[in-house]
Amino acid sequence: MEKYFSYLKEAKKWCDALCALQHENLDLNQVEKWKERVERINNRLLKVEDEEEVHSIQEEIQALDQEWWQLHERLFAEKNIEEKEGEQERAEQVPIGGHQLPPLPYAYNALEPYIDEATMRLHHDRHHKGYVDGLNRAELELQKARNNNDFRLVKHWERELAFNGAGHYLHSIFWKVMCPHGGGKPSGELNREIARSFGSFDQFKNHFSKAAENVEGGGWSILVWAPQAQRLEILQAEKHQNLSQWDVVPLLVLDVWEHAYYLKYQNKRADYINNWWNIVCWDEVNRRFQEAKGEGFRLAGNK
Repeated sequence: MEKYFSYLKEAKKWCDALCALQHENLDLNQVEKWKERVERINNRLLKVEDEEEVHSIQEEIQALDQEWWQLHERLFAEKNIEEKEGEQERAEQVPIGGHQLPPLPYAYNALEPYIDEATMRLHHDRHHKGYVDGLNRAELELQKARNNNDFRLVKHWERELAFNGAGHYLHSIFWKVMCPHGGGKPSGELNREIARSFGSFDQFKNHFSKAAENVEGGGWSILVWAPQAQRLEILQAEKHQNLSQWDVVPLLVLDVWEHAYYLKYQNKRADYINNWWNIVCWDEVNRRFQEAKGEGFRLAGNK
């Protein structure tokens, strides 16, 4: 019950934040209605007596979450349209040692039951943050080496740059190619390209899953666009940076380091992979695919 109360508390804050946006396409009357529904659900939780009532409340919460996610998608799409021209003209440069941990595009518990809240908090706040910190330190140490003309530790810091940089960039993609109401199959040009490159969606999905299952140790399964081959390919990455190719663009990435799934799935990596397909955000994958084939593509889109 505590997780529902926590969720509703965050929902109230979210409604208040929406009211403060003053977005021209935001219906504030609808937001007020959502706040009233949140309050009613909260009151029902205080009086709940049986499991059937809990199930009914859960369904109402899920319905609210669906409406909020649709609003988020619409507002996010409008923002992308407004900023697209400027982003294509220039990409904002990140200062040396100035990379930042990007926020999750959804709540920590939004991907349940497939990825649990505890895993998301540990994975994002600790592991991804560690890669950001490691990347910043490597950049600053290499800058210091250049300024002092002292390259005795260049091999170490170049390795740190590759490991932590790849870790940061892949995670920045990973969070975005998942969403609470994902799953299913891609559509349009991406679906046709998957069929052209792999034979069918099912063949692609099986290949991608088997690549993920068979990563040795920690690493990734990655769907990439290969500009020189003009087709899609599936790659493995051990750690974050090993066994990859150059001149390819990651479109869909799956983290199979144990910290990505062990709290919930223990050593059952295959179960984690099978469930993960339910939260793949194909709209985001398609967006990356379209930009990868065009100009001005930004790998992760984050600092």
